[in-house]
Amino acid sequence: MAFVSVTRLQVRSLRYLPQFVYYTLRTKRQLRRSPGFAAGWLGNERFNGFWTATAWSSNDAMRTFRNGPPHLQAMQKLLQWCDEASYVHWDQERAELPDGDAAFRRMRTDGRTSKVLHPSARHAAGRTTGDAAPTVGQRISPA
Repeated sequence: MAFVSVTRLQVRSLRYLPQFVYYTLRTKRQLRRSPGFAAGWLGNERFNGFWTATAWSSNDAMRTFRNGPPHLQAMQKLLQWCDEASYVHWDQERAELPDGDAAFRRMRTDGRTSKVLHPSARHAAGRTTGDAAPTVGQRISPA
């Protein structure tokens, strides 16, 4: 059994991108070393939209990663940096990651919004995606 987590963030201003990239690199390093991490990818969409998909041995393994540094510090900053944030989780038989289209469909149908301090109109309306699926970029493997 595998636990899959997909997240989507939209950075609300270009001025936050350098800090966002810095924390992304630190968090990616933490991710690769996290017990229970099986596979992942980073993706993007137009207009500062960023996606992650990760597969885990369990929900508990993902939560341990999520609640540890530097990811925890990044999540606190994202409240200010982002105007859209959403996530979706599910269990499945194998630790296979969804492609960008499957992640988009799942986020659109089952996703939930996360708290942000400056929500866009789309976020305030409860929408969890932009208008197009992400382009899957970098694949991530355990260290």
